[in-house]
Amino acid sequence: MLPAAARMRASSEFDATVRGGVRAARPTLVVHARAVGDDDRRVGFVVSKKVGNAVTRNRVKRQLRHLARRQLTTTPAGTRVVVRALPAAASSQVADDLAAAWSVALGKLGRLR
Repeated sequence: MLPAAARMRASSEFDATVRGGVRAARPTLVVHARAVGDDDRRVGFVVSKKVGNAVTRNRVKRQLRHLARRQLTTTPAGTRVVVRALPAAASSQVADDLAAAWSVALGKLGRLR
């Protein structure tokens, strides 16, 4: 499970990351990343009703949280990441897409720093 300290909860953090950062898209999800001044790493998830009913959305969120925990170990300190699931995430495995989009977003972010 993803530690509570590594989760984004405030809508202001989500907005700042989505609007002020870089993004990388895949068929099942979009990853937004932004560099901030502090030393912690945080990740947030956006899974809308377009993905499916409550059971489907919660399954997708659980899967993304599990996969994001692995990705956070290689993420530099001071990084905020928002993972937005697209409707295709309900019917396919997102592991490969998350890993690829995460690395592309961090690569873009590294060029901007």
